[in-house]
Amino acid sequence: MYIPLHHKPNPILKVSNGHNGYLIELRQVVKTYESAAGKFTALKGVDLQVKPGEFVAVVGKSGSGKSTLLNVLSGIDRPTSGQVFVGDAAVHTLDEGQTAVWRGRTVGIVFQFFQLLPTLTAVENVMLPMDFCNTFPARQRQARAMQLLEQVGVAEQANKLPAALSGGEQQRVAIARALANDPPILVADEPTGNLDSRTAESVFQLFKGLVAGGKTILVVTHERDVARWGTRIVMLADGNIVNGAGVGQAGILLHKQDASLSHSAQSQEAAHG
Repeated sequence: MYIPLHHKPNPILKVSNGHNGYLIELRQVVKTYESAAGKFTALKGVDLQVKPGEFVAVVGKSGSGKSTLLNVLSGIDRPTSGQVFVGDAAVHTLDEGQTAVWRGRTVGIVFQFFQLLPTLTAVENVMLPMDFCNTFPARQRQARAMQLLEQVGVAEQANKLPAALSGGEQQRVAIARALANDPPILVADEPTGNLDSRTAESVFQLFKGLVAGGKTILVVTHERDVARWGTRIVMLADGNIVNGAGVGQAGILLHKQDASLSHSAQSQEAAHG
């Protein structure tokens, strides 16, 4: 179970339920990238609303805009047009410095490839966001990091470097790091993509416990049984949300996705003979 953090609210940042009771709201968000090959529009006027305490699974084919959606709502990417609200923050209006401060306290990010610093121990990796954001007195940071490692089940690995940990252990450390500043929101981009099915299930179980403790989670995933964990499925295709299904429809949606991907793979195989 998630253990909430008790500390004084940050006077600069206030995260409430935001507009109309939504913690996250995207309005007509467009994201276009420019390269030597020309323009590519990853998101095409996306509208999305997420309430506090939801566990939203974002699914879709490769290139459908899933990762871009997470990057835009977490302030990693700025929308080409449209509006992004998280709580009381109009994220699309923040400059780079303001965005960094806002994200450090508001959004915890979990990556597919863990992104732990190899020269720091597990506990030092978890302390790092607290050092950057100065969210706790220095004397409290190690104890806080140890509490989080205990919470995710890897406290005994605290003094090991990432290279000495298994993939599942590294991802648990990465989740603890994402929780370091007690953000209300976690976003995870294929967090189980490099894990075996048993370890992946344990990670989703951990996410489910965090949601039960009050966190809001959005995860990009290809896990077929995500319906057992999430409260809602958001399916993207070609930069558009094509379905915002409840979990009861998730199996049908993911079955269709799997069938489509399988058909595409078979077509490519036939084409290359």
